[in-house]
Amino acid sequence: MTLSAPSFRRAAAVALTEDEVARIRNDFPILEQRINGHPLNYLDSGATSQNPISVMEAEQEYYEQRNAAVHRGAHTLAFAATEVFESARETVAAFIGAQPDELVWTSNATEGVNLVAYAISNASLGLGGPDAARFRIGAGDEIVVTEMEHHANLIPWQQLALRTGATLRFIPVLDDGTLDLAAAATIVGPRTRLLAFTHASNVVGTINPVAELVELAHRFGALVLLDACQTVPHLPVDVAALDVDFAVFSGHKMLGPTGIGALFGKAELLAGLPPFLTGGSMITTVDMEHAEFLAPPQRFEAGTQRISQAIALAAAVDYLTETGMDRIALREAELGQRLVAGLAEIPGVRVLGPAAGIDRIGLAAFDVAGVHAHDVGQFLDEAGIAVRVGHHCAQPLHRRLGITASTRASTYLYTTTDEVDQFLAAMHEVAPFFGVKP
Repeated sequence: MTLSAPSFRRAAAVALTEDEVARIRNDFPILEQRINGHPLNYLDSGATSQNPISVMEAEQEYYEQRNAAVHRGAHTLAFAATEVFESARETVAAFIGAQPDELVWTSNATEGVNLVAYAISNASLGLGGPDAARFRIGAGDEIVVTEMEHHANLIPWQQLALRTGATLRFIPVLDDGTLDLAAAATIVGPRTRLLAFTHASNVVGTINPVAELVELAHRFGALVLLDACQTVPHLPVDVAALDVDFAVFSGHKMLGPTGIGALFGKAELLAGLPPFLTGGSMITTVDMEHAEFLAPPQRFEAGTQRISQAIALAAAVDYLTETGMDRIALREAELGQRLVAGLAEIPGVRVLGPAAGIDRIGLAAFDVAGVHAHDVGQFLDEAGIAVRVGHHCAQPLHRRLGITASTRASTYLYTTTDEVDQFLAAMHEVAPFFGVKP
């Protein structure tokens, strides 16, 4: 059955029930298939989520009814395409508590981080004029990240430090998978120009204290960039209330298609940043020696945009909004605790990050003594259970925790309690299967 909206209406702020999750699953055709003779148990939403029918229909409808270049043509179809494209921007911006002119379309969160890093680099070269002077950094300045960052929120800052002569510093991670806030208070200081950190770790599940870190950075006039890839899809996020200067997230982790993400930036900051990519659609006047650029967000959207993907992402946001982000968050918190508590009971399994009972997002990464993560993943796949294995693009964090790879199970609004229990039951069989005694 084709549905254009979630299978139930939003209720009070209580966790989604098993019956509601069962109805939600009707909107996700991919979940009906079998893997290796078993019903698919998809526990890899932390990497890429699945798409409801309404999202796929939104993209298809665009190509069937409105396909045209946006912000360019003067014909009816082009106006219709531009209208729905910009309406998508309004929808997604409102979802995170931003204004439409504060939301820049990107291909993914990685591009969003790189956009800011390269724009700061351009400002540091003197581009952008007086309005960009506040972003200039160089020798003697410091960029601060954390030891738990995804490579996408680490390597761009490494490269910026190399280009500008700034120093890159990091806030350490404690044994329990939380940030060393005492160390942070000594690392962030007068020389700090930017603090970049993840809202929630994609490995250990830790939810970082955004307010405390933002206050610390702003105390010294530093900018803050928040990697919200693991929170915008799973928790209510209000960037204005958080007071972050920039934030990034990806569509494919929040029921949307691949190839679309977004950068949030405070309006006054985007107005001062010089562009990263240049070309068509982001200019006002061009001659052979000079160009003038549009105001944000179009200043940062050179070339043909991800039109159908943006529209589909807005449909995904509608689905999540209708379901209720608070209800999703409560449901996933329950599943996350069930994962951690169940894994902790299995001999030889070490859960990474906060212990059971401590707040985390709905995922759990772990190490099985004597069994490589890839072998664990292959064993689970034979049972139809899809998990993530490897370093999860967070090698420094794994190194800090004393391992090279881990296995990660991650949930979403369509994950059932039975699926979590099926996964835990299979995990009890891993060590015996490989002949490992705990």
